[in-house]
Amino acid sequence: MTETAYTTLHGAEQGVGASARRPDATLKVTGEFAYASDLWLDGMVWGATLRSPHPSAWIRSIDVGPALKIPGVLTVLTHEDVPGAKFYGLEHKDQPVLAIDQVRYQGEPVALVAADHPETARRAAEVIVVEYEVREAVTDPRESEEIVRHQPVRRGDTFEAEVVVTGEYEVGMQDQAFLGPESGLAVPAEDGGVDLYIATQWLHVDRDQLAPCLGLPADKVRLTLSGVGGAFGAREDLSMQVHACMLALRLNRPVKIVYGREESFFGHVHRHPAWMRYEHGATRDGKLVYVKADILLDGGAYCSSSLAVVGNAASLGVGPYEVENVRVDATGVYTNNPPCGAMRGFGAVQACFAYESQMDKLAEACGLSPVEVRVRNAVSQGSHLITGQVIDSPAPLAEMLRELEAMPLPPAAPADLRSMPGGVSQTTHGESVRRGVGYGVGIKNICFSEGFDDYSTARVRAELIGGEPHVTVHTAAAEVGQGLVTIQAQIARTELGIANVTVATADTSVGSAGSSSASRQSYVTGGAVKAACEAVRERFNGLSPEEALEKFGPIEETREYRHRPTYPMDPRTGQGDSHTQLALCVHRAVVDVDVELGLVKVVELAAVQDVGRILNPQALEGQIQGGSAQGLGLALMEEIQIRDGRVLNPSFTDYLIPTILDMPPMRMKILENADPAAPYGLRGAGEPPTLSSTPAIAAAVRAATGLRLTRVPIRPEDIALFNGGSTMGVSDGRRA
Repeated sequence: MTETAYTTLHGAEQGVGASARRPDATLKVTGEFAYASDLWLDGMVWGATLRSPHPSAWIRSIDVGPALKIPGVLTVLTHEDVPGAKFYGLEHKDQPVLAIDQVRYQGEPVALVAADHPETARRAAEVIVVEYEVREAVTDPRESEEIVRHQPVRRGDTFEAEVVVTGEYEVGMQDQAFLGPESGLAVPAEDGGVDLYIATQWLHVDRDQLAPCLGLPADKVRLTLSGVGGAFGAREDLSMQVHACMLALRLNRPVKIVYGREESFFGHVHRHPAWMRYEHGATRDGKLVYVKADILLDGGAYCSSSLAVVGNAASLGVGPYEVENVRVDATGVYTNNPPCGAMRGFGAVQACFAYESQMDKLAEACGLSPVEVRVRNAVSQGSHLITGQVIDSPAPLAEMLRELEAMPLPPAAPADLRSMPGGVSQTTHGESVRRGVGYGVGIKNICFSEGFDDYSTARVRAELIGGEPHVTVHTAAAEVGQGLVTIQAQIARTELGIANVTVATADTSVGSAGSSSASRQSYVTGGAVKAACEAVRERFNGLSPEEALEKFGPIEETREYRHRPTYPMDPRTGQGDSHTQLALCVHRAVVDVDVELGLVKVVELAAVQDVGRILNPQALEGQIQGGSAQGLGLALMEEIQIRDGRVLNPSFTDYLIPTILDMPPMRMKILENADPAAPYGLRGAGEPPTLSSTPAIAAAVRAATGLRLTRVPIRPEDIALFNGGSTMGVSDGRRA
């Protein structure tokens, strides 16, 4: 599309480029929106899951008799009742539908109960007698000998430099912390199949995992998306889907399962914890010569998406910086900790905290500002990633950093005590409060990588309803709160010039749209909707929509959209064009820290992000703010606490997430440098802010305290107990 044509369409009311109103907005604000946990059907019964209390044990026997004796209990199922394949998995089929002879993590499903009341089902699950032989659990990934994937990246052969900085870093296990728990309703069908109404991120992959386990052909397992109360990666894997379907088929009755909050912590994957060792070598003026990195990721008990997470950590492990000599090793391992998989940022988040901490060390060693050292090493269009892939679209990182640096800083600490860390509790009058400023840069791949057949399908129908042109858009793309339904309608309005657009409920009766993850849906499903609309418009034969539809009747077209091909990383060298698109975001954080109590108040976040083209300004700002909030959570408060394989804080009382009181004001500058390979020139925008916000906040806390702080989340005791400063790991031509 030419720039002139784009500009004309960009101004269309409620079309591409407008802050179109979300069709679900009023319902969600008023509490009337129906989520999956609100599903109801006459005659339905309730399912519950018995889970292992042990992270590692042999199962010697299971006695379901006590549960069956409880009035209202209809059936109890174990692995012996799985009608088809007993294992499933997102990338590798290693996870049992129900534990067979052993359990590999605390919370692993062992048995299922269906009853006429949810409390009856839960009570019955509790009285099932399981004889376990507990065995020693492997909970330290550094001691694990079971590797999920090892991905090296090798480039160049010069590993000596005038200035060398080293560091070891750790990232804790973060939870996606969505508010809507796992839930769904399975309904047996007359054809012997099952209809599942489910909150998920990937309808077709759910179906393709379910059907073999249920012993059914794929066309007899039909999924319809129900209201999703947040996702952020945790709904990519199966949770209660197969269990509800098993119970429904066994009883020939609708079965609903809704997890409680504690069970939700055990029912989905989390962000991989990481242990990382980095060494950066540079010239005295701060130009990178080489980077060495060892990245270890704890995948937990099962594979989930660890293969791809390791690939992202390896390929993006040095960040958006030019460096000719690289030796990176990224490894994911199995342990008896809870399974880890997709979460916003997907392997790039962990590496970003480490390499950005290293860039701050390098700046100090070379006597440069944090911004200057990044500018001197910033990639641009034409640069190579460490995998050898050429960045072939705009990447104005140096400009973004200068824009960020030029933004005004917030005023000095206010006199109002409520604005100070802990001030609302009268813990300070400001005597121990120090201010710090820090910067963070992140680079994230958009869409699926490494040769995955990544595409989306859209069906678009134009017809006259009540004498007025109307468009229906139908895809299987999951709306998980990001505003995808709104974007699909905007694209249809822009391409067809028809104001009345309905986006049909996503289900498996239309071709796959892939997962709502990897910041990919605006790109691939947006591309599919655009292509289908263009095909419909061609059939207008130059007539207006009203004239065409009156003359030809309803017009319907279905199109698939694929982005340009990607290729696997070389297993020995890591070289290859593995990514579709790359996105950049930079953050500046300003914090106030009470150095005696260890309390941190984020005063302000400022962000500059290049999004290619803005499709919906208001929704885009929400994505940047939301990603920044999750990065703030990882920096300061969010961590699943695990001891000997056991989760200690499976509740929102003890697992802390940022509230409106924790989230500071944000300054944002959004750049539009179109990617010529993408629909409308857009660039996926949801994940990059999560990367750069965490290291920026950590850097600001370091600046305020003088402490190294090599682990996130930063806890109050990290500041209060060890305040007084420490060495920063800097050497002059030597390891530190």
